Formats: sequence, C-alpha cells, structure tokens
Amino acid sequence: MTFDEEYYNIGYLDRLSYQDTFVHNLDPRVKLITTMLFLFAVVSFPKYEIVALFPFFLFPVLLLTIGEIPLLFILKKVALVSPFAVFIGIFNPLLDPVQVTVLPGLTLSAGWFSFCSILLKFLLTVSTALLLIATTSFPGVCHALRQIGVPSLFVSQLLFLYRYLFVLAEESMRIIRARDMRSYGRRGTGVKVFVRIVGMLFLRTIERAERVYYAMLSRGFQGDMPALRNFRITAADLAFTASVMGCLYLFRFYPVSEKLGLFAQGLF
Repeated sequence: MTFDEEYYNIGYLDRLSYQDTFVHNLDPRVKLITTMLFLFAVVSFPKYEIVALFPFFLFPVLLLTIGEIPLLFILKKVALVSPFAVFIGIFNPLLDPVQVTVLPGLTLSAGWFSFCSILLKFLLTVSTALLLIATTSFPGVCHALRQIGVPSLFVSQLLFLYRYLFVLAEESMRIIRARDMRSYGRRGTGVKVFVRIVGMLFLRTIERAERVYYAMLSRGFQGDMPALRNFRITAADLAFTASVMGCLYLFRFYPVSEKLGLFAQGLF
C-alpha cells in the first residue's frame, strides 16, 4: 500500500463520524460516559475470567450495527495493535503453571486462562474506543471531555495533536512525492535520503508551527478551543444511558453467561 493510500485511510475513521444515525446523533457526553463505564466494567473482572466477558460484546455489536460502521475496518484497526496485547500475555502460561482441569482428562495451566482474558479485554476495550471515535469524531470527544470538567489545556493539546497530525501527513506526502519524481528505479531510497527527508520534515514542521501559532494569536486564541455547536441532553440520550448502565450492572454482577448456558443445556 502506498503512502497516499495510507494517508487517506487515516481520515476514513473521521469521515465515518459524520453519518446520520441514532448513535451519531446522541450527545457526545453521553457516549463518552457510557464508554468509560463500559471500559471500567470490562477491566474490573478477575484475570482468570473468560466466559463472563462474552455478554459485553453486545455493546460494541450494537454500536457497530446501529452506527453502520464497517466491521472489517474496525477489525483491521484492532489487529494492527493486537501484537501489544499478545506480547503482554504470551508468557502467562509459563509464569503461571498451576494446572486447572477443564474437562475430564484435559488440564491446562492457569496462565492460558489469564492470557485469553487479556485478549478478550483488549478486543472489547479497543474496539469500543474505536467505535466511540467512529460515531462521535475526535473533536466531539474532546469537547465532551471539556464539558465534563477536564482542563482546557489538556483538551486543547489533544485537539492540536489530532488536527495537525493530518497537516504533518500532508507535508510528508509532498516530500515523498517530490522524492519519487526525482528517483529512478531504486535510486533515492537509501538510508541517507531517508535521514535527509526526516530532517527536512522537522524543519518544515517548526516553520509551519510558528506560522500557525501567530495566525491563531492574531485571531484571538486564548488557550481554549470553542465548540462549533451547543450540545444538550435529550430524552433519547437519557434512555440510552439508562439502558447501557442497566446492562452493564447486569453483566457485571449477575452470572448471565452461566444462566444462558444452563438455559441452552436445558433446551438441547
């Protein structure tokens, strides 16, 4: 995949956030708070818990379906950062060798259960965080953080980081295109050329940052980024929050998976 394709792929998640669905029209504060509660509920389970985590997939699946977000796109993003979770838990079977009987005649080390629990928690949390951005937009999340009391300096830094990430990518794309036009075959692709490109990008970044800063000061910037629209809590937001909180409480403190298993066992 070329650099241009990778660049346009970065903004696809942001473009998804401007769709017109029920989830997209919810108040950003509601989606942020419910997502945070979901993350806290998932990570609060013990390290050996696996089966009890499965009901929590209902929340990201509903966001994915109602928000009309492509499943394959989210899975690719999750798979991109999955090596971090694998690296964290891959040694658990060796560090926790206590044998646990799974089935008659089948025993596994307890480390395998903690490893699977880490992977499930990683899949739930990362996919839900991506769906929050895909249904709210990163600026919307930042403004929601500001409205619930997060310091404006921290929120402004997040907004600048997100906004000028695309500016930096555009500058990099121009440099790489110029390099490609001046290189023939494999010429101009060595380490020396790469170091020069990085240095040139650094200098251009400093110059652009100074121009942007002076332009913002001339327009009255005082350290806070105002929102373009005023958000207000509606009845749909309250109903969504109550439903999510009720399900999270049920999944966390009630053995839903065990009850469903016994129900299925009774049917078959």
